[in-house]
Amino acid sequence: MRLGARMLQGAMATFAAATFAFVCLQLAPGDPLTALGEGVPAAVRAELREIYGYDAPLGVQYLRWLAALVQGDLGWSTLQQRPARDVVLDALPNSLMLVGPGLLLALLAASVVGVWQGIHAQRPLDRVLTIVVFVLYGLPEFTVALFLLLLFSVIWPVLPSGGLVSDLHAYLPAGERLLDRLRHLILPTFVVALIDAATLTRIQRQSMRDVLHEPFVRTAFAAGLSRRRVYRQAWRASVPPVLTVFGILVPINLLGVVFVEQVFSWPGLGLTLLNAINARDYHVVAGCVLVQGLVIALTTTAVDLLRGVADPRVATAARPPAADVRPGAATS
Repeated sequence: MRLGARMLQGAMATFAAATFAFVCLQLAPGDPLTALGEGVPAAVRAELREIYGYDAPLGVQYLRWLAALVQGDLGWSTLQQRPARDVVLDALPNSLMLVGPGLLLALLAASVVGVWQGIHAQRPLDRVLTIVVFVLYGLPEFTVALFLLLLFSVIWPVLPSGGLVSDLHAYLPAGERLLDRLRHLILPTFVVALIDAATLTRIQRQSMRDVLHEPFVRTAFAAGLSRRRVYRQAWRASVPPVLTVFGILVPINLLGVVFVEQVFSWPGLGLTLLNAINARDYHVVAGCVLVQGLVIALTTTAVDLLRGVADPRVATAARPPAADVRPGAATS
């Protein structure tokens, strides 16, 4: 029941976000045809506005968009001259290919470094790692991206400078095509992993420190349990806050790593959204926001489930108290 309610809330929030994006762009001065430049005659603009329906009132345009959305049609991209759904679906796998491995690497790094820091807090190495994490946390992602690009593609050219694949990708054998794609993926993925690892490591370290002061940890040590076993249980209890932040980072990175995509010429959703905003490509912008809303709904639901698996106390706290059905129990 709770899962169904969560999915319903996610669907409503997704629809509201896409509607908000659509209406805000419509209220902004100009329209997609304004982005064509001053060289287009006014008569041509007027004819195109009539063809695309931009001359209709805002309410009519919204109802048309809504009717098409129900049928799975996101509208027409005036920038790329093809269905907006195809534009979004072409960019989505590229973003998932970049964000997915980057976030998983960040979570793994946080689980190792953050847990170690939480256990060995205030030691010299912990203080050094804390400084490193804070520096990474404060650096803009495009600075990290440019530094790694300069280091590994210019000074020491061992990795490609950008793009999904090389120019000769289609002519390579199957095994070399896979290797070529992986080589192009390394640098942008590493940038995403570094930035997100800084955030997750800080949360993991503090959460682990808090859990180690819980009564059940002291009781476990007093009962003679091994340090390894106690720390394993403490790590499980410290995971929920990290998973919560992880769930927030997934949709943020899906559209928010636009600087990384620009530096490495990676055609993901973030770069697609930026180009669509600049060109006032209404339907592509609404489609990107719609996809992000869906990802938010899915990740929020998944994180809720994973939090309960990692720490059963979370699931117990979220469960409503059972009704008192004993004979003679007071009713109100």
